[in-house]
Amino acid sequence: MNTDDALKNLRARLAHAKSVTVVTGAGISADSGVPTFRGPEGLWKDFRPEELASPEAFTRDPTLVWEWYNWRRELLATKQPNPGHEALVALEKSIEQFWLITQNVDGLHATAGSRNISEIHGNIWKVRCTECGVIEENRKVPLEILPKCSTCQGLLRPHIVWFGESLDAQDLRNCYAALETCEILLIIGTSGLVYPAASFGQVAKDRGAFVVELNLDPTPNSELVDITIHGRAKDILPRLLP
Repeated sequence: MNTDDALKNLRARLAHAKSVTVVTGAGISADSGVPTFRGPEGLWKDFRPEELASPEAFTRDPTLVWEWYNWRRELLATKQPNPGHEALVALEKSIEQFWLITQNVDGLHATAGSRNISEIHGNIWKVRCTECGVIEENRKVPLEILPKCSTCQGLLRPHIVWFGESLDAQDLRNCYAALETCEILLIIGTSGLVYPAASFGQVAKDRGAFVVELNLDPTPNSELVDITIHGRAKDILPRLLP
């Protein structure tokens, strides 16, 4: 099925759907110029992310970890939502039951206006106290090092799910509830390699959802989906709107 036919098919289904779930990955953020932070563009002072994004690294040298996150925040502060983010906001407003699951930590979906959302890997614009656990939004760039909690003066950490940490249990419950009840699942700009998100397509498919993949390249999910559309999210998603 060519792209035009696939889009026509999907638009027709979306026009009558009452329940839609969307999973997004780095591809939609890349359309806003966000680096992956995993390739060469994400290297900082010759450190790999795996060396810094862990509880052990933060315990060993919180100053170093916060310097890295300040660098990332300074980069992300220059980025804005793109037409792909904006199209998902419009889609949410037109669907009775809509849930957005994102692996991205840049906060661009929320900035664009998405409301029913699970940021399963956290949000770089939020901080969490290592003492009292309070979570707050903080968009200061740069953050003072080391930042302290306004409630108890405990040390703050990025509200990010690091290597070796579990995803938030309530977030996962929300995700699986959305995946198991949706009529249509859109998987957008994700490699299909990082779990548990890599399994979300199968979860929805097993419950009878019509599953669509939108990505530049084939992924492990490509074999199970009903439609694959190759292209950039910023170009394709606006074409799904009435």
